[in-house]
Amino acid sequence: MKHVSAFAAALAIIAGCAAVPQTTDSGLDPRNFISEPGAPETALYTLTNDNGMEVCITNFGGRIVSIMVPDRDGTFLDVVHGFDNIRDYMTVPSDFGAVIGRYANRINKGRITVDGQEYQLPTNNFGHCLHGGPHGWQYKVFDFVKASGNMLQLAVDSPDGEANFPGHVKATVTYTLTDDNALKIEYSAETDKATVINMTNHSYFNLSGDPLHSVADNILYINADSFTPVDSTFMTTGEILPVKGTPMDFTEAKAIGRDIESDFQQTINGNGYDHNWVLNTAGDTSQVAASVYSPDTGIMLEVRTNEPGIQVYTGNFLDGSVTGKNGKAYNFRSAVCLETQHYPDSPNKPDWPSAVLRPGETYNSVCIYRFSVRQ
Repeated sequence: MKHVSAFAAALAIIAGCAAVPQTTDSGLDPRNFISEPGAPETALYTLTNDNGMEVCITNFGGRIVSIMVPDRDGTFLDVVHGFDNIRDYMTVPSDFGAVIGRYANRINKGRITVDGQEYQLPTNNFGHCLHGGPHGWQYKVFDFVKASGNMLQLAVDSPDGEANFPGHVKATVTYTLTDDNALKIEYSAETDKATVINMTNHSYFNLSGDPLHSVADNILYINADSFTPVDSTFMTTGEILPVKGTPMDFTEAKAIGRDIESDFQQTINGNGYDHNWVLNTAGDTSQVAASVYSPDTGIMLEVRTNEPGIQVYTGNFLDGSVTGKNGKAYNFRSAVCLETQHYPDSPNKPDWPSAVLRPGETYNSVCIYRFSVRQ
């Protein structure tokens, strides 16, 4: 693996042959993403395409920091939550824009069994292991591998026994910004010992470009006829239930807020929507798995994936206590997350698609976020 100075690489990406700009199009200063002396090197990387779209990423947790896309009037807006400096990312607990691993979502009581061997993982959410535990990959500094003007590849090395997960796992995440305004995220991983893995991206989208604007009026579509219900601790029950006739039905696009406050037990248990939908797409990335549209700006986001499920989370635990970019607080339901992945707690649900990775196999997961405008 090629290792270079992260800051030097970041400057090369954003500078090309020209002078290094003081800020990105989204208003970020790359100097604010340089780690303190003696700490693992962090930096800000900037991807662009021929349409003027810009995506900024830091190697701390492989986090997407900003995404600039045009609205129906041609004005470019930043449509994701995040911070404008590395210090806040490191000191304020959040999943904003992060690569999640080893296992995205929840594992019941933090217990897994792989090839007859039981493992107790750290618990950090209602007695369960959420997003790899309190020291998941979103809090690791990834290694820079390679980059070009529209592509960035980062790597993470997870030793055997990290967070008590078995196996030495080497993983990469590759971001490619295409000229049809799509951000393609490709995950790859190998292990020297049987383990479980489930990677995703945890960007918080607000297509109005204003985090003070609720996403309740956003129009959501999910290409799924069923979902995995949860109990009061947000743990999947093991059932797969039909969405038809319930507030979980987004097979016909509707406003996120239309049924979110219903007395349906699942929206009560989830404090809104915080569920995994069982996709109809069967791993076909040519099909739209989900989409969200802002009537305010006309910005449409379509999601494609080879994964069997998508976790949709509507910012139900944002409460205004965290201040992000431009000094704006992130309020209740000010974003929607669209996390492509295997189902929660799959290691303990043998009838569900397996999340086991064995030596000699390669884990591959693809998520495509494509932006467009509806007039």
